[in-house]
Amino acid sequence: MRTFLAICITLGSWLGAGSAALAHSALLNCFDNADGTFTCQGGYSDGSSATGIRIIVRDADGVTLQEARLDANSEVTLEKPQGEFTVLFDGGAGHSVEVRGDSLVR
Repeated sequence: MRTFLAICITLGSWLGAGSAALAHSALLNCFDNADGTFTCQGGYSDGSSATGIRIIVRDADGVTLQEARLDANSEVTLEKPQGEFTVLFDGGAGHSVEVRGDSLVR
């Protein structure tokens, strides 16, 4: 999974390098650890650090279940909620991305 994130970041950097405005996109990859937890890795398409970015887990009604911040490796491991949920990478205006719980990589 770390390789996937590294490839996405590298590819995004190459694609963005030719544009006049070097904008970057938020990236979030979450996978099921098969032990009642899941891990998310975040980053930006230009390779910028996502350390400290807030991760919010919400249920189907939008109620916040958990909040955490990405660590020095831009990762966080959280308890997997029962039922439908989403994971939000809250990088601020234009730099947020959401992953549905039913799309976690196993």
